[in-house]
Amino acid sequence: MDLFKKFAAYYIPHRKLFAADMACAFVVSVCNMFYPMITRNIINVYVPDRNMRLIVVWALVLLAIYILKAGLSYFIQYYGHMMGVRIQVDMRRDAFHHLQRLPFSFFDKTKTGSIMSRVINDTFEIAELAHHGPEDLFLSIVMLSGSFVLLCTMNVKLTLIIFAFIPLLIWFSANRRRKLAQTSMETRAQIGEVNADLQNSIAGVRVSKAFETSEHELEKFQTGNKSYERARSDQYQAMAEFYSGTGLILDLLLLVTLFAGAFFAYNGGINAGEFAAYLIFVGLFTEPIKRLINFVEQLQAGMTGFVRIQELLSAEPEADTEGAVELADVCGAIAFEHVSFRYDGGQHVLHDINMKIAPGETLALVGPSGGGKSTLCHLLPRFYEIDGGRITIDGRDIREYTLLSLRQQIGIVQQDTFLFAGTIRDNIAYGDFDATDDEIMRAAKNASVDDFILSLPDGLDTYVGERGVTLSGGQKQRIAIARVFLKNPKILILDEATSALDNTTEVQIQSALDELSVGRTTLVVAHRLSTVRYADKIVVLTARGIEEEGTHEELLARSGLYAKLWNAQEHKNL
Repeated sequence: MDLFKKFAAYYIPHRKLFAADMACAFVVSVCNMFYPMITRNIINVYVPDRNMRLIVVWALVLLAIYILKAGLSYFIQYYGHMMGVRIQVDMRRDAFHHLQRLPFSFFDKTKTGSIMSRVINDTFEIAELAHHGPEDLFLSIVMLSGSFVLLCTMNVKLTLIIFAFIPLLIWFSANRRRKLAQTSMETRAQIGEVNADLQNSIAGVRVSKAFETSEHELEKFQTGNKSYERARSDQYQAMAEFYSGTGLILDLLLLVTLFAGAFFAYNGGINAGEFAAYLIFVGLFTEPIKRLINFVEQLQAGMTGFVRIQELLSAEPEADTEGAVELADVCGAIAFEHVSFRYDGGQHVLHDINMKIAPGETLALVGPSGGGKSTLCHLLPRFYEIDGGRITIDGRDIREYTLLSLRQQIGIVQQDTFLFAGTIRDNIAYGDFDATDDEIMRAAKNASVDDFILSLPDGLDTYVGERGVTLSGGQKQRIAIARVFLKNPKILILDEATSALDNTTEVQIQSALDELSVGRTTLVVAHRLSTVRYADKIVVLTARGIEEEGTHEELLARSGLYAKLWNAQEHKNL
């Protein structure tokens, strides 16, 4: 019941359109009941009385009714569907807004294709239910109840015999509904898996081409595709049972109406006009019965999609701590105090980490892979929540700041630079959507990418392709740096920002990063130690925790792990 309340809440912003749609549906139902009653009168009264004037009058009345019905049907078809689309748009908006507020941990565990399936495919089925469901149900109730009353005025016994089939139909539909529900849910899940596999394969198409693994990718995709085929097979089998069973009951209804009506007419229980009216009425209300049957399927498909959307919306979003304040006038003093963290209750990635960064200082994190360097960086903007200890900025726990203000003060440049499909202007402006072109170009100049932009025919309006595919690694990195220059944060995180670049490009990018770091508290994760040798402090982080810390010269003098890493890299460069 709670689920239906949530679903009904989406009608509230569109209640006027919904009321108009239902009113039109009601009038259409009433219009449908005129024809059999007029037919009865024509056969029983006007033809025997040879009253051509009334025959013509009622023919014109029926014509007017059909014209009115056509106009109302147009309204129902167009505006009814638009109401469903608007509800779909509202649900997609809510789902997307909620996705933006979910933590990294949700996306770590959930496939992108599965999320897209819920937001796109499931909401389409919901839109169909939102429009057709109430309308079909309302039309069916009005038509069946109206037919029952009118037919009872002619012959109660025959009417009861005919309407006795409706409980049988309802029982059969309800009995089959459970199987339809299960198969529908399984099919939706498989659609999500297929979408996820497809999205993953398309995203990695360059890798598969480089390794000539197209056959392997096809085999993986076919495995999911076959699972989808099996799920669809089960669903269509359930649908076949449903429709063939209901079709048989409807055919039996017509058969009983014909022979029971003939029996009552033979015995004088009804006259010829009433017999004709019965046959027409039965033909008419098989349509609302079919609508009821379709409603069961739509209800199943739509509510299955709504359940999946609600599962998405029920995922716990990021939230500010009660009483959180704005982070403003930042000095940039950062401290990690006994910080511990693990992913989803697994083994600790970080345990009892203690370190401090003074305002305007650059601290570099180095060490073997798997030591938690990038994870530590993700904890500062609260992409993940720590399990123990606390992290402070300017002496105050970061959990006491609002997430928005905290992240506004932190700029991040990562190894895997992500550019959105759009123009260079769009991507740099992510740092400040209100920035002017002059401000954007100033940020580009600071990142040493202005000359490249000016050399392009379309300049800032150059389309970069999906994930910036038309640009080189260095160009993408410079645009990412320009984005942070435009944001102008007080705290900077450089997460292996140059490790994927060649030596020449690395030197150029490093110069831009050095410029970016001036006057900011900077946390650097580096694989190449040469890029951090001039950092104010270097921390060697391993799976055991902080092994060493100090300046480049101090760590070399200790002849510890840092010195070994340095000597190994220097030897490699010879």
